[in-house]
Amino acid sequence: MAVFAISDLHLSLGLNKPMDVFGVSWENYVQRIEENWRSVVNESDTVLICGDISWATYLEQAIEDFKFIHSLPGKKIISKGNHDYWWCTAAKLVEFKVEFGFDDIVFLHNNSVLVEGVAVCCARGWKSPFEKNFSSEDQKIYERELIRLRLSLEDGKKKSDRLWAMLHYPPDFAVDMLLDEYNTEKCIYGHLHGRQAYERQSDRDRNVLVSSDFLEFHPLRLEL
Repeated sequence: MAVFAISDLHLSLGLNKPMDVFGVSWENYVQRIEENWRSVVNESDTVLICGDISWATYLEQAIEDFKFIHSLPGKKIISKGNHDYWWCTAAKLVEFKVEFGFDDIVFLHNNSVLVEGVAVCCARGWKSPFEKNFSSEDQKIYERELIRLRLSLEDGKKKSDRLWAMLHYPPDFAVDMLLDEYNTEKCIYGHLHGRQAYERQSDRDRNVLVSSDFLEFHPLRLEL
């Protein structure tokens, strides 16, 4: 039983928003995701998907995207990205899973889940206060995401001595400090694409970038 990670699938199977407008690296990306996923992931494995799952604005627009994810082998642990506008309340997400039989999908939000003896925690995160045009509204979101990460880590600590974190935004100094406080072993994140993926990678061995295009659409196996 193995654990893999990938982020930023940017699916739009129920909409018309092709990703190849962002460059040749995204050509046939859905087919490549499926082929690469099936080549390494077994039904007994788990895949952590760190946000930006679907371009859908509303949950009903994301049905085809989740049918695609459901069709792939393994259990899928999903956290929220900045483009996941379809994300709604935990109760509605559970109803959605039950209605369509997506029993292999787990949505994480302010909580944690036990995977192979590791408590996987999550938060979306937000852009760093040191970035340009960081506003007072950004500050509110940023602080709220830190609170959500702490809540998730606290929940995880009740389940295991081993903690991993799923983020969408790359961890900054404050996030790293919080993860240090809880002795977090790994932090898996996405959001960065193209040149940014190479220029803004964390220098902490714990932090692992898993944006799908950065991985050339191959789920990354994580060491347990």
